[in-house]
Amino acid sequence: MNYATIKKCDVANGPGVRVSLFVSGCNHHCKGCFNQEAWDFNYGNEFTEKEENEVMEALKPDYINGLSLLGGEPLEPKNQEGLLPVVKKAKEIYPNKKIWCYTGFLFDEQVLNKMDKTNETTHELLKYIDYVVDGKFVEELKNPSLRFRGSSNQRIIDVKETLKNNKVVLWDKMDA
Repeated sequence: MNYATIKKCDVANGPGVRVSLFVSGCNHHCKGCFNQEAWDFNYGNEFTEKEENEVMEALKPDYINGLSLLGGEPLEPKNQEGLLPVVKKAKEIYPNKKIWCYTGFLFDEQVLNKMDKTNETTHELLKYIDYVVDGKFVEELKNPSLRFRGSSNQRIIDVKETLKNNKVVLWDKMDA
């Protein structure tokens, strides 16, 4: 897996101060995407153990609320393989820090009812993700006043509650 950048003090992609990992590779190609260079799976640098350790170290301070996964597209199958060890390690070391994942895939239709049923990595990855912002960015629905989303069609989903209740449960708290 390649990555575009690692932001160690991000306040735009989830509540509080976060570490954000921007992976490379996306097949959605949303019109008006803020990160078009990351569509290319070969963009950036290879994500190695060195970068994984860098992310873990960046998560260490008490003022860091958690890890956000963005892209590119974190849930592209190729990226899932690379992200699984990262999120697993992050939850083992920092169990109280929340993991957010931004995806252009619709969580209930494409992730749960397709990927999760056919890909063991997706199933395993979802065990470690707390919140998903789903849906493609739609330039015509862009709204800068939305919290942690770019367009009004995107939802913030509580993954644990959704899996427990077998229906989409939207995030409505400040403690994530």
